[in-house]
Formats: sequence, structure tokens, C-alpha cells
Amino acid sequence: MHGIKVPGRPKKFKGGVYSLQEINDILIAVADVDRAAYAAIAVAAFAGLRLSEIRGLRWADYDGSQLKVSRSVWRTHVGPTKTEESEAGVPVLPLLKKILDKHRDAIKGRPNDYVFAGERRGGPLNLHNMVRRVIQPALVAFNAEMKRDVVWKGWHSFRRGLASLLYELGVKPKVIQAILRHSDIGTTLQFYVETPEAESRDALQQLEDGFTRSLEAKIVASARK
Repeated sequence: MHGIKVPGRPKKFKGGVYSLQEINDILIAVADVDRAAYAAIAVAAFAGLRLSEIRGLRWADYDGSQLKVSRSVWRTHVGPTKTEESEAGVPVLPLLKKILDKHRDAIKGRPNDYVFAGERRGGPLNLHNMVRRVIQPALVAFNAEMKRDVVWKGWHSFRRGLASLLYELGVKPKVIQAILRHSDIGTTLQFYVETPEAESRDALQQLEDGFTRSLEAKIVASARK
């Protein structure tokens, strides 16, 4: 065979993950700058929707208690969700409800309107442009004022951050899978849940403590014989 090359060792996927502190800082940075950006970030962080799903949201998909993910928008194309499992309802936390309700009241959103719509034509808002025009400048100003170093890692990092935070809180992987609407729980655990080093260290420490207690018990039992 000619023209064949062994691909070599595959690289492990490493995606960005926002911590709870980073999410809080980003929300504070844009809170008084742009209402739509504030609401879009809240949806990404607290509902875990994909970028295309956030762009595809209409007000008819929001009933005050959940967001019904019914469509996705890629560039200018409106189509179905990524998978059948993705087309589902996602619970809305009280904090997110307040943010969405305030956003809807401010723009007088009607059922068929997009939640995040362009001002000129009313179509799905380009959230990448929003990052460049609004979010990143707001983060620069926030970092300068607060002497922080918050970095924009991308929209999908909110989704991975949500999965990791829920896992840290002890939420069962099956529940996290349902919230993220993955068809395979392996996807949730392999690509979305990031285990902090401290948690791994604690787990190994517990293992060592267990061995230590077991060995000490055996030493004591041997000494008594």
C-alpha cells in the first residue's frame, strides 16, 4: 500500500470550562453593558444550551418554567436540533427566569419573536459578533477595574462548565446527561465532566486512609498472637 501514514497517538480532547467564579465575573462584567448579552450568557451558563440552540430560541419556547429546545440556527440556516434527544425541555432556575422575564419585558417580545433577535431584521442574532462587539470589551474593562484576568473561552465552555459543576455537587451522571440532552452518557462523562485535581487527590487520599486502617488492624492483630 502506498501513500498511507499511521496517524499516531490520538490527542485527548481539551475544551474550555468556566468555573463558578468565572461565570459570576462574566455576568457582572456585562450586566450593565448589554441586556441581551447578559441574558444569553445566563441561558448558556444555567441551562447549558448549545450556541445554535440559544440562537434558535423563540419566546413561544419559554413558558416561565422551562425552555423547549425545538430548533437550531447555524449561520443563517434554521433547522432541527443536533439529535432527537436534543429536542427536549430544560428546566429554568428562578434566577434565569428573572433574567429572561426582564429581557422579554424590555424588548416586548412576542411568541414568534426570537429571544435573541437582530435589531434590523428580527432574525437570529449573531452571538459571535456580540462577543466581539460587547462581551470582550466589557471583560477588558472589568479586568482593568477589578484587577482580574477573566478570559473568554467560548460559548460551549458554559455547557461544559455546567456539567462539571453539577458533577462536583454530587448530581448523578444520568441526570446531567438529561439536562445536557446527550444521547450517550459516555459523551457526558468523557467530554463534558472535568474532575478537579483536588477531587482526584481527595479520592486517592481516602483510598490510602482505607489501606492504612486495614494495615494497622492487621499489625495489631499480629501483635496479639
